[in-house]
Amino acid sequence: MKITSSAFSQNGSIPAKYTCKGDNINPPLSISEVPQNTKSLVLIVEDPDAPGKTWIHWVVYNIDPSVQNINENSVPKGASEGMTDFGKPGYGGPCPPSGTHRYFFKLYAIDTTLTSNEHPTKQQIEENIKDHIVGQAELMGTFSKSQ
Repeated sequence: MKITSSAFSQNGSIPAKYTCKGDNINPPLSISEVPQNTKSLVLIVEDPDAPGKTWIHWVVYNIDPSVQNINENSVPKGASEGMTDFGKPGYGGPCPPSGTHRYFFKLYAIDTTLTSNEHPTKQQIEENIKDHIVGQAELMGTFSKSQ
C-alpha cells in the first residue's frame, strides 16, 4: 500500500498553504495498492516532535477502500473525522512553535468498518483497529516555523 502527495515528496517540505501560515487545508493525497480484503481505510496525521506529546493533526476513518485521491481541503465522501489535539474534528495543519517538525500521514487498511462515538480520538481509533490492520503506509513531510 502507498500514500503520496503531489504537494510534497517523502521527507520533503510541506508547502505553507497546508499549514497555519497559509490556508490551513489538507494537502492532496493519493492512495494506491490497497490490499484486497480491505473494508475501510484510516488516516492519522501526527507530529511526534511537538513539545510534551505527539500532536494529532487529523483523524479520518471509514474511508472507502476504492478511494484513490483525497483532494486538498476535502474529506472523502462517506468518511468521518475524529477529534484532533486542536480540540475539534477536521484538519489542523502544521504549526510548530519552534524549529522543524516532522508530520506523519499514516494510512491503515483494515478489514472492518468502524462504529464509534462522535469524533473519536486517535487513541480510540487505534484501540478499535489494532486487531484489524491488513496493510499500512506512511508519508512524512516536514515544516519549519521559519518557512
